[in-house]
Parts: sequence; structure tokens; C-alpha cells
Amino acid sequence: MLEVKNLHATINGKEILRGINLVIKDGETHAIMGPNGSGKSTLSAVLVGNPLYEVTEGEVWFNGKNLLEMKPEERAHEGLFLSFQYPVEIPGVSMTNFMRAAINEKRKFQGLDPLNAAEFIKLMREKRKIVELDSKLSNRSVNEGFSGGEKKRNEIFQMAMLEPKLAILDETDSGLDVDAMRIVAEGVNKLRTTENSRIVITHYERLLDMIKPDVVHVLYQGKIVKTAGPELAKEIEVRGYDWIKAEADGQ
Repeated sequence: MLEVKNLHATINGKEILRGINLVIKDGETHAIMGPNGSGKSTLSAVLVGNPLYEVTEGEVWFNGKNLLEMKPEERAHEGLFLSFQYPVEIPGVSMTNFMRAAINEKRKFQGLDPLNAAEFIKLMREKRKIVELDSKLSNRSVNEGFSGGEKKRNEIFQMAMLEPKLAILDETDSGLDVDAMRIVAEGVNKLRTTENSRIVITHYERLLDMIKPDVVHVLYQGKIVKTAGPELAKEIEVRGYDWIKAEADGQ
């Protein structure tokens, strides 16, 4: 699915990623944890092609294709999806029109005919149920006036509509209460198949109790310094990151 080799990236001349190596297979869920400033969000931004970041070294292969040679929209059409930590509002653009345009652009890329209005509404109704999204929200402008929980739920709804091969969830649990987190996590779990994969970026083990990862990585100073199973997240919850930092620094 995804193979990252010795990835280095900078922003404004400052190096953030210092040699990321990562392999994700079909159907896997990988969690990425780490202290603030370690490069977690930078990694997600680089993978989806945020132009603010410059890749200075390394390779990224996505289903056998060179991801770094693709424009951001091409990466999305190939099946890459990012759920933002802070979803943006788009005043004046209804959720319905926004999603219909996105779906039909992807279908065009795949050589398929666009969905007609009836087909699209049927699809929206089916996917809305997955994240318990109120039908009234789909008639409003994208994320405008939404609560934090509604914005995150809306992101997972978009993921359900687009059916990506690899979804990157960048601190989806940030600012969510217990009920909203449960709904978001259940939505992610319902969308899980043997053919799609997920990267879950989080600070907290509680989300990983709901979205069970196959592998947990710890990112520190721009590198993955520790990889283990789900038990690693529980250990971090108890001990914090200091012991991992000490190991990485050779202390």
C-alpha cells in the first residue's frame, strides 16, 4: 500500500522530517504517536502534497506509484485522504454540492460516468448513517457553524463518501468529548476493510482503545524511534514519552 524510504522534509528551510521509514500493508491500521513538534502533522502534510513543505530526500511509493511525482489532487484521486486536525470552513459552498463535485471528479479520473442527482442523494443517505450525521448539516455550507465534534464527524462522512485506499486521521480526537469520539471511532471502524488502510495520528491511547491499531510507531525529532504493537500505546499512557526520548538520545 504505502512505502516511505528515508523521507526528509523542510518548511521555510527548517528540517522537520529527518529520515522516515514506514511500510503499511493493505488492511492495516498504523498509529503514530509522539511529543509535540516531533513531525507527526508534517508527515501527513507531506504525504498529501502540501506545497508549504519541501521534500529534500527520500522516496514515497503508493500502490506501486511514485507519490512524490503526483499533484495533491492526483494523490486524492489515487485514494489518499486526510482528515484534518482543524477542519476548515468554506462559506457559501453547501456540503451537498461540495461532495457531489468531489465524487464526480474522482469518478472522472477513474473513467466512470458522473452520478446523477438521485444516485448521489441515495449514496449520501447511506453514508450519513455511518457517522450519525444530521441531514440538516449536509444542506449547510461546509463546516460553517459546526461544533468541533460535528466537523470531525463530517470529515469521517467525507471519508465514507470517497472510500479512500489510505486514510490519514490527523488528531481526529482533538477537542472531542467521549460521545463524539465514540461516534467518530465507530465510523472509522465500519469503513475498515481488508483492502483499505489507515494512519491514526494521536497523542492519546483512549482513541486507540476504540480504533484498534495493528502497529504503533513513536515519532521523535523527525524520525520513527520505536515501533511495536498496541501495547506500546498503553505503556506511553502510563509512562509518557521521556523514557523513549532517553532511549533515542542514547541516555
